[in-house]
Amino acid sequence: MKIQRRPTNVLLPVPLVMVSLAGADGGAANIITLAWAGTVCSAPPMLSISVRPSRHSYDLLRRSHEFVVNIPRAAQVREVDLCGNTSGRDIDKFAACGFHAVSAARVAAPMIEECPVNIECVTRHHLGLGAHDLFIGEILAVHFDDDVLDSRGRLQPAKVDALAYVHGDYWSLGEKVGSYGFTLKESQGEAQR
Repeated sequence: MKIQRRPTNVLLPVPLVMVSLAGADGGAANIITLAWAGTVCSAPPMLSISVRPSRHSYDLLRRSHEFVVNIPRAAQVREVDLCGNTSGRDIDKFAACGFHAVSAARVAAPMIEECPVNIECVTRHHLGLGAHDLFIGEILAVHFDDDVLDSRGRLQPAKVDALAYVHGDYWSLGEKVGSYGFTLKESQGEAQR
């Protein structure tokens, strides 16, 4: 086994999200693509995002303390890449992507209308780590497009067709291979026979 002395992102895959932020002093809203995001607490519901201090979005986030995590579809990979490789200092990313900024219910940051899932957050904790700063946001509201929900209102991940990031490449998520606790259900079924 080869040992890498300075590992970077060794987890795979990681979720790929587009974080939207309100503009500063009436300026244009911005979008940043991030792959370092995740759920960190269920009660209260919280998630984390990591942002480099050199990014334009970092200053917007530090000023407003609010953000929206938007989950894009695999078909939006061009827009995802554009928002991850350009700066909101130089271009209006909403206009460049043909996205529409819509008002969120609980935060000033806009949602991306074209994304099927939008998660409104307010920063509760901020931690400088080195190359990135970690922002932990409490989830205040979650919005789903109707077409990604089943008749009982449950999220259907295959209909979202979310993206993942793996060592410089974009991947769409594959098929479901199991459900949480299925091994326990199988063993209990065998014990009852």
